[in-house]
Amino acid sequence: MKKIRLPVFILFVVLYLPAISQIGGNNVYQVYNLTPSPRIAAMGGDFLAINDNDVLLAYANPSLINSEMHNHLGASFVNYFASTNYGLATYSRTFNEIGSFAGSVKYISYGEFDGADVAGNRTGSFYAGETAVNLGWGRQLDSSFSIGSNLKFIYASNEGYTSYGLAVDVAGSYTNSDKSFTASLIAKNIGRQLKAFEGGNQEPLPFEIQLGLSKRLKHLPFRYSILLNHLQKWDLSYDSPGTQQVDPISGEVIGKSEFEQIADNFMRHVVFGGELLIGKNISLMAGYNYKRRQEMKIESKTGMVGFSWGLGIKVSKFHISYARSAYHQAGSPNYIAITTNLSDFFITGN
Repeated sequence: MKKIRLPVFILFVVLYLPAISQIGGNNVYQVYNLTPSPRIAAMGGDFLAINDNDVLLAYANPSLINSEMHNHLGASFVNYFASTNYGLATYSRTFNEIGSFAGSVKYISYGEFDGADVAGNRTGSFYAGETAVNLGWGRQLDSSFSIGSNLKFIYASNEGYTSYGLAVDVAGSYTNSDKSFTASLIAKNIGRQLKAFEGGNQEPLPFEIQLGLSKRLKHLPFRYSILLNHLQKWDLSYDSPGTQQVDPISGEVIGKSEFEQIADNFMRHVVFGGELLIGKNISLMAGYNYKRRQEMKIESKTGMVGFSWGLGIKVSKFHISYARSAYHQAGSPNYIAITTNLSDFFITGN
């Protein structure tokens, strides 16, 4: 009985953290919310509750870090929008009696910009970007429960302005005996901006509480995933002029009924994903993010906004994955990653 008290206590504390965050452009260090894993992106979200030793999943969900990831190395690159790109490199190692760790470095480059003074005179070019260093720790409490946390330091620069901050993630997971079902609860980006870009105008971090589950079907090679995001904030609605429905005769915006508003708000918290496992070496993935579709679609041409897909394939000692996620008609980011177990190349001890 004592073995389950710690994760229950952690989850209890997480649920009662101050719900001070907002979404959208009200937070600093949005690099924390960018998904580096093609597998996660393909299934529509920014984390997954799948316990199958994928080191790139452990970056977003530290309670998945375990001893079977020992000596696993992963790297990813995302061709985001315009000249913006970001990537991640992560490595996991286990130490007896201490637990399992995963160290990561994540960056985002916003590209090169032309600088000018107040009079419009060119002052040269400059780059803007952010770098986050992460140390994750995970520990198996018993055959079913595991806990984990991330300690994250971030440095951001924009021409002559710099900022840095510190944050932690706290997570707990339950996995059944055959690992066909996993549920995870996460509180992420608990921290603060230590140095603001200018003066004392400190901005909040993108704090969020998330719940996820995944289930692999017994008689089909298929796994589904359901994610519940932004549990600390009920109303996630945002109506931009491009997404509102307008009466063609009166020109007035067509409002929603109370039931439609409740259903819309609920669905904005939910992300659906699925993974078809073809043998041991190939997987096909797809996802749907309702909130993304509602915020980013153009009413006259919705297209595939909010949908995503991906492919994973194992070649020799490497696992390569690719994903594409439809954010807007203007473009869709491309994700690519490669992971491997270094122990497959040489013998190493703990």
